[in-house]
Amino acid sequence: MCTGKCSRCIAVTLYPLMLLSIICNIILFFPGWDVKYAKDGHITTEVTYMGGVIGGGLLCLIPALYIHLTGEQGCCGNRFGMLLSIIFAAIGVVGAFYSFIVALLGLTNGPLCRVESHPSIALYSEIWTTPFKDSTHSTYLNNYTQWNICIEPKDVVQFNMGLFISLMIASGLQGLLCAIQMINGLFGCLCGTCFNKEEA
Repeated sequence: MCTGKCSRCIAVTLYPLMLLSIICNIILFFPGWDVKYAKDGHITTEVTYMGGVIGGGLLCLIPALYIHLTGEQGCCGNRFGMLLSIIFAAIGVVGAFYSFIVALLGLTNGPLCRVESHPSIALYSEIWTTPFKDSTHSTYLNNYTQWNICIEPKDVVQFNMGLFISLMIASGLQGLLCAIQMINGLFGCLCGTCFNKEEA
């Protein structure tokens, strides 16, 4: 097993996943593809936790860069470098876990939206709430007939679902890759230096 090549593959795979996480998190600030909701503070709470930017982005970027550099040092790299890669990969696992949990909460609680007006109380038309957060709407994900409760932003349920699910997939893959690197780093640490013949 060439742990250096494996490290490079892991790092190269982490880069697009980090980019995807950051982009999804940023887009979530603009439900209905409109900036006015961000200006007015009508943003789903979980979006402001910045799971995709902090967890899936920054906390996975640092390990990816280090893992990539460690992989460039040769077939198995050096033992100390591989030992450090285990620690950095563990940081990546923590970041991916944070991103996953925030996305899961965002998906479970549902979006912040303006609910349908009550026919007898006009004030209800101005209420912004998370209508799916309580247990009575726990099955909203597979019951699209409930989605029309949210009248603004337009299609906010589908918008949030698509992006939070994308964040969950990306962070799940990031966590898996970083966990693999922890095992790979252990092998590299035990293996020691074993550079390619042409590098010797």
